[in-house]
Amino acid sequence: MPCRQSITPLKEPNMNAFPYLRLRRLRATRELRRLTAQSYPGPEHFLYPVFVVEGKSRLEEIKSLPGQYRVSVDCLEELLAPVLAQGIAGVLFFGVHEGKKDSTGSAAFSPDGIIPRAVAETARIFPAAVIATDVCLCAYTDHGHCGIINHKEKPDNDQSLPLIARLARLHAESGAHMVAPSAMLDGQVRAIRTELDKAGFSDTIIMSYSTKFASALYGPFRDAALSAPRCSDRSTYQADYQNSGLALRESQLDEMEGADILMLKPSLWYLDLLAGLRKSTNLPLAVYNVSGEYSMICAAAEKNWGDRYLLARESLCAFSRAGADIIISYWANQYNLIFNDKE
Repeated sequence: MPCRQSITPLKEPNMNAFPYLRLRRLRATRELRRLTAQSYPGPEHFLYPVFVVEGKSRLEEIKSLPGQYRVSVDCLEELLAPVLAQGIAGVLFFGVHEGKKDSTGSAAFSPDGIIPRAVAETARIFPAAVIATDVCLCAYTDHGHCGIINHKEKPDNDQSLPLIARLARLHAESGAHMVAPSAMLDGQVRAIRTELDKAGFSDTIIMSYSTKFASALYGPFRDAALSAPRCSDRSTYQADYQNSGLALRESQLDEMEGADILMLKPSLWYLDLLAGLRKSTNLPLAVYNVSGEYSMICAAAEKNWGDRYLLARESLCAFSRAGADIIISYWANQYNLIFNDKE
């Protein structure tokens, strides 16, 4: 009987490893990169933050926010026409009160105030634009906090709720499509929803600053809005960046209270939380690309440490990639310069 010879089986090559697998194939040309890339966030996903001031013929650049302006109501068309012509969805208005301030922010509640007039004028000139308003008192109070404070100079959450709800109603009456409460008051969404529904504004959207951190990145904004706190700080009511679990619960509670859109603020240093929030909710998510993030890129570009628009593009794509549906950004007025397909 002949001996059986042992046959060594051929070893199958690992087709999932080099040299068979070469990921660089898909990056070899600009056309291939574009073919396989995720899409840029379109202009329709952006809201442009705008600081409105009293007076006439005022279109004043903000030193700490290069390329951004304080604008009087009569100059809104001049400022917004080129922005909205790019396809930007709309605006988020902030009132800058330069007059006398008091402990309750009473100037914010005037029907003829800055924000009601800005909303009405924008709706008249740009009827298709989405108009959102920041609902907060910090720019109107003499102490600079987001509601009222007690005799110990501590924010009083529950006493502030009726004021925030009243302010949201005023903005809705003026024609705002969205009200955006930023005070981080416990129960503010429920208070606003109740007030709006009672007043017949059940279709007004609440875009809540649902997870807003006590951050060092707000400096240029506070300079622009004249809203820095005069006593203590906001760490007792804004979220702690060292406690991500509690921060995300803030958004979960706002969703339960009836928020239509949730917002994370700031953005660049919080992409992990944006991605986590995206997994936990089916609501639209907004991210606020805040003043400090914007100004850092501007400062680096001024020193020739990077290309202004390539840095901006990379950061904006990161928000979209991490799960943002809406991007609130000072870069919105430069959208066409940023996303012009240069490499």
